[in-house]
Amino acid sequence: MLSRLLVKKFIRNNSNTNDEKVRNSYGFLAGIVGIIINVMLFAIKLSVGLIVGSIAVMADAFNNLSDAASSLITILGFKLSSMPADAEHPFGHGRLEYISALIVAFMVMIVGFQFIKTSFDRVINPAPVTFQLLPFILIAVSITFKVWLSSFNKFIGKTIDSSALKAAGIDALGDVVTSSTVAISLLASKFTSFPIDGYIGILVALAILWSGYSLVKETISPLLGEAPDPKLVKAIQEGVMSYQYITGVHDLIIHNYGPGKCMASIHAEIPSDINIMKIHDVIDKAEREISEKLNIYLVIHMDPISIDTKEILEAKTEVEKIIKYNPLIKSMHDFRIVGEKEHKNLIFDIVVDSAALRKIMHEEELKEKIISDIKDIHPEYNCIITVDPDFM
Repeated sequence: MLSRLLVKKFIRNNSNTNDEKVRNSYGFLAGIVGIIINVMLFAIKLSVGLIVGSIAVMADAFNNLSDAASSLITILGFKLSSMPADAEHPFGHGRLEYISALIVAFMVMIVGFQFIKTSFDRVINPAPVTFQLLPFILIAVSITFKVWLSSFNKFIGKTIDSSALKAAGIDALGDVVTSSTVAISLLASKFTSFPIDGYIGILVALAILWSGYSLVKETISPLLGEAPDPKLVKAIQEGVMSYQYITGVHDLIIHNYGPGKCMASIHAEIPSDINIMKIHDVIDKAEREISEKLNIYLVIHMDPISIDTKEILEAKTEVEKIIKYNPLIKSMHDFRIVGEKEHKNLIFDIVVDSAALRKIMHEEELKEKIISDIKDIHPEYNCIITVDPDFM
């Protein structure tokens, strides 16, 4: 409820999240809220830590300070990633948002390493921790703030599809666990003289490190070229297939240049006997309308397919039966027969699960097996098979 109220109050035209300015406003709001709450929590926890002499509480305090710095970097990341395209970066600077999230992740890990060392020193050289009710209540209040901040970041991240803010939501939820552990250590100090504070400090530091590792994994994946969102893949394929004369699609490749900055290319099969100007108009319309609808830049390549002869239809049906029961093969496309009389080439492409194929056999072995099965039926055909990896 509060999250929606903040969005409604501070972001104009907040429903239009495809607009870059609106999206940046969401990012700035999340960053500013994160800075305010984390600086406030840092001040509370540092004061509590100094009062009761707890290294675990102070570790948690500086974790909040690093979270405030993370929010600042998030704001900077949104600002830089929105810079327009230039000669050196023709697709814009959207990936800077991922890089800013990666910097945040490494900052979180540095804090974790530092407090492992400090907590270990406390285990070796224990110092008494004094339980006081007010500091304990303040820690409990801070946990409530972090629960809300986690839900707020997740809400904003989901609204604008930001991996940086989704990761921030997960990080804040991790802070809830660490702060709860710290609260337990404070409560335990009331009943035992065992130096539990140092051990809890190590657990908190390890939780911080795990959070940092999770953030690194989350943000480095799109930089390395992760598989596209299945929903986007399905929307593009179904969108292209909805246009007149297009009978099939394949070879969809999607490049991610940052949130809201995707370029996609796809091959569309069309009848070979259709007027070229007529189908060109259809393809142009499809590119324009789908690009606008999905907020991407789509390029469609036309593949003329001739399946209007009895020979091609029969051969295609027989080949489909041969590959149907092979779990490595996902689909077939660009099927055609070239040549005359005894010199005929049967040409087609197959899409395979590359990872599974490497575990079972070599690509050439798969082609040889298919060719052998086809030769048993049609020895007159010379088969030319292209194996395409599945980029989806």
